[in-house]
Amino acid sequence: MDDTMHLYERLPLYGTGLVLGVWLVVLHLLMLVKPLPVQHFLKRLPRDKQIGQVFLFIGMIWFWLLVASPGKGILHALAMDLGEFNPLKKYLRYIVLLAIPAIGIAVKEFLAVRALGLLGLMAAAPLLDAAFLKDPQSRLLVPIFAFAMIIASLYWVGMPYLFRDAVDWASASRKRWQALSAAGLAYGLAVIACALMFWKGQ
Repeated sequence: MDDTMHLYERLPLYGTGLVLGVWLVVLHLLMLVKPLPVQHFLKRLPRDKQIGQVFLFIGMIWFWLLVASPGKGILHALAMDLGEFNPLKKYLRYIVLLAIPAIGIAVKEFLAVRALGLLGLMAAAPLLDAAFLKDPQSRLLVPIFAFAMIIASLYWVGMPYLFRDAVDWASASRKRWQALSAAGLAYGLAVIACALMFWKGQ
């Protein structure tokens, strides 16, 4: 394995697919088995500032690790080459540390949804890198989900009220909720099946 490759580029499709698939299965199975508690949580999430601050902290620290200076150790494991923007890294590291409390205090509306969108954007990169240029066509299940997550995350960051509207729409009908949950569960099972059958060694 090339040591110059970023950690994301060294992620195996097999392991990444299993993690994604299991996460989708657990999440949507919970939506099917415990619909009312999940709906209640999702409906109060946009106004839950404490959860928003936790999401924001995780997302910003994740970004801070990406713009860390090259080196060894856990604080440098995710350091990413930004090309001609590398000289800006030292400034970004300070800006991020200042932005975490500033945004957490200043943003009062839909902080949790905006921060969740940030996490979605951050999580898409390792998914895309794990599936990049791999042989099985079934690998497209991973980037398809990643691009869907990117689009949703951009809307959540820019127009977070759409998250609330989507939850209201999905939970307005029992059959609609069950259909959406079953679709997500089926997608997760498909990812797991492909990982076990086709992605070993990738």
